[in-house]
Amino acid sequence: MRLGLAAMGLATPIGIGKEAVARQLFAGTRSGLAHEARIFPDRMAQVGLVDGPLPAPALHPARNNALMLLALNEIRAEIDAARDRFGPSRVALILGTSTSGIAEGEVAFAARQRDGAWPAGFDYRQQELGSIAEAAAAACGVAGPAYTIATACSSSAKVFASARRLIDAGMCDAAIVGGADTLCGTTVNGFASLDAMSRGLCQPFSRNRDGINIGEGAAAFLLTRAPATVSLLGYGESSDAHHLSAPDPSGAGAEAAMRAALSDAGLSPADIAYVNLHGTATPLNDAMEGRAVHNIFGAATPCSSTKAMTGHMLGAAGACEAAFLYLALHPDYGQDRLPPHLWDGAVDPDIPPLNLVASETRLAPAPRRAMLSNSFAFGGSNMALILGRGDW
Repeated sequence: MRLGLAAMGLATPIGIGKEAVARQLFAGTRSGLAHEARIFPDRMAQVGLVDGPLPAPALHPARNNALMLLALNEIRAEIDAARDRFGPSRVALILGTSTSGIAEGEVAFAARQRDGAWPAGFDYRQQELGSIAEAAAAACGVAGPAYTIATACSSSAKVFASARRLIDAGMCDAAIVGGADTLCGTTVNGFASLDAMSRGLCQPFSRNRDGINIGEGAAAFLLTRAPATVSLLGYGESSDAHHLSAPDPSGAGAEAAMRAALSDAGLSPADIAYVNLHGTATPLNDAMEGRAVHNIFGAATPCSSTKAMTGHMLGAAGACEAAFLYLALHPDYGQDRLPPHLWDGAVDPDIPPLNLVASETRLAPAPRRAMLSNSFAFGGSNMALILGRGDW
């Protein structure tokens, strides 16, 4: 069953809101990674920060929940209309995250160590993974199934599959989906301990790649059965179970997820006009993803990693990169443009050839179009989404 994406809102390091993000996304910018954070003892690290005022959540106040509300507020009118039409209990809410309110916990634990007492206003529930869904459901006034998915970097991609299953099962008539992740010391230092952080700007698929930049962001969608300009055409999930943090070097799990998404959508590889690569710029991820994408799409299908603009938004990456597909597909924003692949141009001979999108690339106008986005996570949790416009 295809679901219409009735509305979309987002906040990323390259802008807040559809119009601002679209301008930067299709122009290609590194400005989202201009911020620096003290992560390493001998140097600063570049990170992607959402720069702007945030709303104050009434329940579980935390930056992560505030960032989620910022994305939701962009589509509040559509959410209110769906709630009024179907009833609060018939609107589900499924969100993804990995950091939750850990940043608030870090501040609170430091204060307790320093002062011997927890700071006023701190509540452990601020940092629980479920707090983002609870805070968002309360803010949106919905009472259907509401929960959080936390599968690391595939979290907010998996929410689309969960929402479709709920609608297919008749448990709801509409679903609010998306996710948020925010910068915190625990996460960035954890990636540093894995030697996964770049020493400069990340270089996805380059032979010089040396790791990720971390970013934060949030995206929100409203899914219904009603036709919309952009639709969820299909999804595919797989699990490598290869290693706790390293991907299966063969790319078999990633390939299985993409093929499952194509099958679910009833499409062939030739139907896909663009692939948003997971493209973390770590040696292992890019090598395996390059093999998997090449095995399916060859060297002709345009591809790019938008993490060179935003950083890796971790649990929010799946939803935010689905939002980039939405912008590329929607005639009000994409105008047949594709997000460019920003890198140093140093081809890795060990990665099969891919058609990495150059700046100012436009597709030929077409009444219908489908695009795919990859999200891969620790533990081999793989997700591929296919969005499209037109009559498929």
